Amino acid sequence: MPQQHDLGPTSQIPPGEGRTFDLGGRQVAVFRTRDGRVFATQAACPHRGGPLADGLVGDGVVVCPLHEWRFDLASGATPNGTCPLAVYPLTVDAAGRLTLELP
Repeated sequence: MPQQHDLGPTSQIPPGEGRTFDLGGRQVAVFRTRDGRVFATQAACPHRGGPLADGLVGDGVVVCPLHEWRFDLASGATPNGTCPLAVYPLTVDAAGRLTLELP
């Protein structure tokens, strides 16, 4: 059964950046694009474990800070290889609070 997690206000993540959240031992990266969209993915790059929340965010993509692998934030797909990211449903309510759903 999916678990919902209240991550707090969207404002804690500046536009164009990401933050890592520890949810019961599972690390999740949450990104806020400059146009206000939000996405949640696994926190570690599947290539070499780089901290994705520290990567560059732009045009719906995050670039891993270690080896510059690119990942689509909506789908997790990457043109760099066959290691896509896990992505998770994330919503923003009317008050601007983030709710993440984990399987």
